[in-house]
Amino acid sequence: MRKLTYFIATTLDGFISGPDHEFDFFPMEGDHIRAVCEEYPEGVPTHVRPMLGMAQDTPNRRFDTVLMGRGTYDPGLPHGITSPYSHLRQIVFSTGLDPVPGVEIVSGDPVAKVRALKAEQGLGIWLCGGGNLAGQLRDEIDELVLKVNPVVCGSGTPLFSSEFRPESFVLQGVRQFDTGVVWLSYTR
Repeated sequence: MRKLTYFIATTLDGFISGPDHEFDFFPMEGDHIRAVCEEYPEGVPTHVRPMLGMAQDTPNRRFDTVLMGRGTYDPGLPHGITSPYSHLRQIVFSTGLDPVPGVEIVSGDPVAKVRALKAEQGLGIWLCGGGNLAGQLRDEIDELVLKVNPVVCGSGTPLFSSEFRPESFVLQGVRQFDTGVVWLSYTR
């Protein structure tokens, strides 16, 4: 069975983007970015790969499917980016988004969709964001890989938007980078 991994950048105060879905305050260069390119190449948007010296055909290592909420998908649209991860099967959960070539739009239950995806053959499933979708899929998340950035932003999109329901995960690894970013890996 495939795993659902929430692989996400977050601030020290638990936000994955600012109040207007901005994320440009996260450090975008340094040793942690090199690690993403080498270890999670599918996590680099298709249009950004050449800027980081990656070949467009760099093979996927961990994931073949990416899940996004509307707030995660929308910021690229004003820049003409309609297929941000064309090297992956892209699924956007939205009740109001029109069809987009190369992107599967799902307006129904995210939990049912993820359970169906987990039953398929293939690599893992990457939950790219956002907090609302993560809150809805909380019980389906098998692994958390939090890229904790040395930034406090005060408000924005929380890592999870859901009801208060404390739940424990098991720490699997801690990795510190010279940039001050720390990757924390947890499993259910």
